[in-house]
Parts: sequence; C-alpha cells; structure tokens
Amino acid sequence: MTQSLSLESRVARLEARNAITELSAQYAVACDVRDLDLLGSLFTEDAVLDTPNGSMQASGRAAIVALFERVLAIRGPGFHWTHDPVIRFLSDTEATGTIFCHAETTPNGVQSVAALRYDDAYRRDGDCWRIARRVLNFFYYVPAADYAEALARPDRVVVAQGRIAADYPEKTDTWRAFAGRRTQ
Repeated sequence: MTQSLSLESRVARLEARNAITELSAQYAVACDVRDLDLLGSLFTEDAVLDTPNGSMQASGRAAIVALFERVLAIRGPGFHWTHDPVIRFLSDTEATGTIFCHAETTPNGVQSVAALRYDDAYRRDGDCWRIARRVLNFFYYVPAADYAEALARPDRVVVAQGRIAADYPEKTDTWRAFAGRRTQ
C-alpha cells in the first residue's frame, strides 16, 4: 500500500484485506463441516484449483465443488487452520495472496497431518471477494504415525498412489539457489 492512495482507498484496502483473509478461514470451516454450498460460494465461477503434484485439479466452481465432494467423501473428521496471510493488491478488484495452513485429517480412516501453502489469486465479484485461483503446495501430508520421520524425507506427501515428493519448499527458486551455493 502506498501513501499516494487516499484515506478512503486505504480504508477500502484494509476492509478488502480482511475479507480476503476471511475467505481462507471460511474455506477451512467449509472443508471441516462438509458445507459444499459455502465452499462453492468462496470461488469465482471460472476459478481454478490445482496442486503441483496433480492430485487435485479442477476448473470452474462446479468442478471444484465436485472435486471436494469426492475428496471429502473418503475423509472422516478433520480440522484445518489457516495462518500468516500475505495479501498483495494488484488493483481495487484483484489481489494475490499466500496463506499457510495446517490440517489434521483422516483419509480412509488413517489419522494424518498436513502442512501446506496456498498460492491464491482473488477477484472482486460484485460486492464480495472470491478465490479465482488456488494452488495447494504441500510441505507434508503423512499419516500421523509417520510424522516423526517425515520431514527428513523428500517424499513427504502420501497420496493414493503412494509417497511423492513434497511441493514445498525444495521446488522454489530460492531453495534451489541456496542449495546450489551450499554444494559449491
């Protein structure tokens, strides 16, 4: 936010930041209580949901809701909490954000824990903000019984096909640059 914005614009940005931050909290609640109507209302009609590992991909609000219908059907009780939002405004109607999340879930009856980063794009849709794009980057998603040793492995994400490499942080440019300096 720059000082060149009027006081009214600055207050509007603060209100927008709060509304955008609440989107992620509502997303967590919607997943936990299986409120697919609420979940769908958080996304734009043309929203995209994606994961770098390909385990969750959908385009359009209806397809995102259908994806979550399938994903949540194999999970028992769960609890998601979001934190540390970083919101950047591109204009009065568009913003991007990074939100961090932890979750406790039970896919197929297996108590599991997860840490991930949402890379989002938001768009003002009428009088409210919605998620236009959400990319879920997994740091880990493992059975709780495996957590003690999970962080020492690159394959920290357990999906139906087995263990796969984590999306974050090893695949970031800064991580790779740092690792490159350490091996020289």
